[in-house]
Amino acid sequence: MKILVVDDEQDIRSLFEQRFRREIREAKLTFSFCYSGEEALDYLHEHASEAILILSDINMPGMSGLELLRQIRDNSPEPPPLIFMITAYGDPEKQHEAMRLGANDFLNKPLDFNALKQKLSILV
Repeated sequence: MKILVVDDEQDIRSLFEQRFRREIREAKLTFSFCYSGEEALDYLHEHASEAILILSDINMPGMSGLELLRQIRDNSPEPPPLIFMITAYGDPEKQHEAMRLGANDFLNKPLDFNALKQKLSILV
């Protein structure tokens, strides 16, 4: 399963690579990383329909995760990717907005990687 992680925090890559080391080694999961909404849109344009799941932070400088979600849903290839939104804030208003825009799930920071692995195991 190909997963695109979108987060402005540069250390997110090493966190995912550590937590999913076995799954990456066994080629069950592959990850790509973008550090802004704009970079994610460029990536998706060049790699249309590669990403099956997108994990996107909501609060990023420039294009927010909510705007990225809206643009992906408006222009996504078929079948559309699953999109899980991630935020450091338990803000019910942003969660409601994300769901309204078509998010498939909502995760809070700090990420509970065991819970994320469980969600992913259902998808694999």
